[in-house]
Amino acid sequence: MSEDTEQPEQSIEELQKRYTQLNTRKIQAETKLDEAEKQLKQLKSQAQEKYGTDDIDELREKLAEMKNENEKKRREYQENLDQIESDLNSVDEKFAAATNEDNESDVE
Repeated sequence: MSEDTEQPEQSIEELQKRYTQLNTRKIQAETKLDEAEKQLKQLKSQAQEKYGTDDIDELREKLAEMKNENEKKRREYQENLDQIESDLNSVDEKFAAATNEDNESDVE
């Protein structure tokens, strides 16, 4: 706190209570920090094992490569399905035309 801001005087009991509260918050913050560091260490280990690196920039590059590869595969899959659909439509049209010719020759 700055020297310009004057705080009302507190009793020793109030100061002790305040200290206890601040100490509790400090312990909680340290516990959270320890847990976060353990989790980070575990995630780095998993990244190293799975992707061969735990460097964030390299992982971003790998992610971009994976996204590009997935998009390429998705696009190829869509093109294949479009081709199959086109081929099936062509077969349907030929079958319909052949059926119509058979029906017309039966009528004559």
